[in-house]
Amino acid sequence: MPEIELSAGVVEYQDTGGDGPVIVFLHGLTIDSTVWRKVLPELSGAYRCVLPTLPLGSHRRPMRADADLSLRGLALLVGEFLERLDLREVTLVLNDWGGGQVLIAEGGGERVGRLVLTACEAFDNYPPGLPGRAIATAASIPGGLWLTMRLLRLRAMRRAPGSWGWMSKRPVPDDVMDGWFRPATTHRAIRRDLGKYARSTPPKAVLLDWAERMRTFDGPVLVAWATEDRLMPRAHGRRLAELFPDATLVEIDDSYTLIPEDRPEALAAAIHTFMQTPLTTR
Repeated sequence: MPEIELSAGVVEYQDTGGDGPVIVFLHGLTIDSTVWRKVLPELSGAYRCVLPTLPLGSHRRPMRADADLSLRGLALLVGEFLERLDLREVTLVLNDWGGGQVLIAEGGGERVGRLVLTACEAFDNYPPGLPGRAIATAASIPGGLWLTMRLLRLRAMRRAPGSWGWMSKRPVPDDVMDGWFRPATTHRAIRRDLGKYARSTPPKAVLLDWAERMRTFDGPVLVAWATEDRLMPRAHGRRLAELFPDATLVEIDDSYTLIPEDRPEALAAAIHTFMQTPLTTR
């Protein structure tokens, strides 16, 4: 897998290459880019798809000990990634993790032409729901993340309501989840990185200020929301669509948060249609 050295450390990524428009796919906490494995075949022929593995707990290369891995720090790291690869007019696709919105709010979206918000954190919903709060609580207790990752080796824990059972309607294959959870289960430095992020949620007022500042993004926005989501309120999808001056809302049935797992064909089709939207001249 290609890798690039950024200010926080070495970040691995997948790049399908090609001359088509660039789509950059981001993933969530304790997940890596394989969450997009069902969507990628539907889009990679027409688009250059780039998928970084962010330091959110499933990365295999620990970051520097002094790296800023807060919500804001990781959002700006995404901007640095786009700059270092010289990616322009990017369609930035989020799922679960909402940090890409912070990049826009902080004025770092000059390389982002389109934005796709797929059932992700928004407004003051950081961390989202019981699973998000459980990780944050575990990170605040000595040994808490170690125990949490150990428990996630158990299938019953993975599908439990209020745990990963609320992330997707359909079970994620064990080998995929093993790959997601192994780094933070086996490497203390990865748990250190995960803990930095999990303890970094700013006050509600800061989160809502970031949301308000996103109004300045005038590029096309696709809000793809799951109607049965247990973690990301359905009303947030509608609020996001109203927030941006050029936004389209697509609601997807029969899915929880991980739409790339539950309804990959429907999501890929929505993204492909959205990619035909002309970019705003800035």
